[in-house]
Amino acid sequence: MKINKYVDISTLDKEAKRDYIDRHSAFVYCDDNAKKGEKFKVKVKVGDEYKHPDDTDHYIAWIQLWNGEKMLAQTNFIEGAMGNQPENVEVDFYIVPTKNMKLTATAFCTKHGLWESDEKLVTVE
Repeated sequence: MKINKYVDISTLDKEAKRDYIDRHSAFVYCDDNAKKGEKFKVKVKVGDEYKHPDDTDHYIAWIQLWNGEKMLAQTNFIEGAMGNQPENVEVDFYIVPTKNMKLTATAFCTKHGLWESDEKLVTVE
């Protein structure tokens, strides 16, 4: 399966291409540092400037949080979970780290496949 990745949309000329890339891309938001053994919040959001559809045949089915090659968490969505309105799907994951992390998120669109975020490095003290 092809894995799609975010491209800096400010470098693209066509609005349709910016919309397509942005609304499918996963973004990881969290602090740069975490404390070993303490709960740590990681927000994953799909889309930034553009909202993703929530139609019967076109919606975000799941979001996963990864540390390197190890999946830490997953949440699933069904069609209509966002009220059948375009929306930036987002979820907060709470994990308890034990060592430094290389976090990425993946999101699966039922129409446009798998999308992966940029890597977010987190130092655990």
